[in-house]
Amino acid sequence: MSRPLVWGILGNATIARKCVIPALTQSPTAVVRVLGSRNPRQAQTVCRTFGIPHLVEGYPAVLADPRVEAVYIPLPNHLHMPWTLKALAAGKHVLCEKPLACSAQEARRMAAAAADSGRLLMEAFMYRFHPRTVLVKQLIDQGRIGRPRVVRAAFCFPMDPQRLAQPDNPRLAPQQGGGALLDVGSYGVSTAHWMLGSEPLQVQGTAIYHNSGADLLFAGTLLFAGDAVATVAAGFIGALEQTYRVSGELGAIETPHDAYIPGEKDTHLILRGADQPTGRQMAVQGVDQYRLMIEHFADAAVGRCQPLVPIRESVANMRVLDALAQAARSGHSITLKNDDPT
Repeated sequence: MSRPLVWGILGNATIARKCVIPALTQSPTAVVRVLGSRNPRQAQTVCRTFGIPHLVEGYPAVLADPRVEAVYIPLPNHLHMPWTLKALAAGKHVLCEKPLACSAQEARRMAAAAADSGRLLMEAFMYRFHPRTVLVKQLIDQGRIGRPRVVRAAFCFPMDPQRLAQPDNPRLAPQQGGGALLDVGSYGVSTAHWMLGSEPLQVQGTAIYHNSGADLLFAGTLLFAGDAVATVAAGFIGALEQTYRVSGELGAIETPHDAYIPGEKDTHLILRGADQPTGRQMAVQGVDQYRLMIEHFADAAVGRCQPLVPIRESVANMRVLDALAQAARSGHSITLKNDDPT
């Protein structure tokens, strides 16, 4: 194994503290050198807990550190593009939280900057690295359910009423890239794109909006070539639901309500035939999917493999998210042009 990749963290977000920083510090492929925070006092505990030696105020000092080779960006959505561009310009590889950007236009700028810099830019879709997700894709590619026809994906959770009422909640601020579609609907769009192996031709959408203008609840339908469709649901005002199902001509694959964030516990999927009301449960051993993502990123950064979440796919996902948002606002179906740059 080559030497570990040296990381810097931009921000003290919950996802960083609970999931990604623990994965970084537990992996032999990574060393976290510095964390930058707008409020260093609030970040002192996480630095002490995980042995991060340097804590700095703000983010520029992280990018100026010559020993930092890669940065993780868990900032609010509207800050993904500007800080990714700055990190790439500073010569750093970038692992950026989903959604990659607030629009396809922003995502294209980020992809172009990564290409120009010769550095890796990858969206942090951690679910792709879990062995259950890998197994689902393998079963589909092996023809176990025949040609996939329908993907149904949902990621909803009940936001605390106090959070719903807070005027500074970034998840409810459209100008900060808020809304359920971008926040958690991006998972479903990514799943449909990957499982069906193509981009949708046309989308429809409907939403319930907060008084801020952000969508609280979103439902979309996607039409794919080859007589395939997908449905995507995302929301802040419904019971916990994070699952996806893929149905084909010969059978179906179903995941329980831990499809995207199963933790490290053992889990499973269900494979059933086309005419079976119940199917066979297939067990999958628990892992830390964030650590698997970190270790894959390290390999991809030094050219040992191609990124499992290629930047062209992230740009394509943003195109679909843009179209779904437009469809919901306009009340019309939106056709995606095949000649759009990705």
